[in-house]
Amino acid sequence: MARVKIIPSDALVIVDMQNDFMPGGALPVPNSLTIIPKINKYIELFIKAGALIVATRDWHPPNHISFSTRGGPWPPHCVQGSRGAEFHPDLKLPSGTVIISKGYKEDQEAYSGFEGTELHQILISKNVKRVFICGVATDYCVKATALDALALGYTVFVLEDAIKGVDIPRGSVDIAINEMLNRGSIFITIDDIT
Repeated sequence: MARVKIIPSDALVIVDMQNDFMPGGALPVPNSLTIIPKINKYIELFIKAGALIVATRDWHPPNHISFSTRGGPWPPHCVQGSRGAEFHPDLKLPSGTVIISKGYKEDQEAYSGFEGTELHQILISKNVKRVFICGVATDYCVKATALDALALGYTVFVLEDAIKGVDIPRGSVDIAINEMLNRGSIFITIDDIT
């Protein structure tokens, strides 16, 4: 078992825990509700350590390029200002959480929390060296965020007890996990944190 201590120069990056990705939403990720209690426990640990908490969100215009209405792969989801774009009410985000909006330009897809956002600059300004990533979906936005963080030089921990994938196409979750591991991501659970 790994042993990891959360320190003030760490950041928790919670990916896309929005209503549209939960059961009953426009693009539900299977079993996504089950990770909310675990994410809330991670939030408590990061608050206690005085570390940064970031929450990314899809923030799409109504005619976003990823939507099936424009020939994209997904049903319309997380439209700016809609209930579906709101964070799930059971997620206990503290005041002071840094909110990162992505995919907000209609002709630009953005799976990663770093793509077209100020996330990297914010992490640099807070002297963050390690990012701990959780949320949905493992095979898309979690993977893209983790790979970009690695490429930018961060140490990346993926919280494997607090991620869920959509697995479209089938097998994509396993492929994504292998890709994150092969690039240098470290997979841990809450039991590894001391």
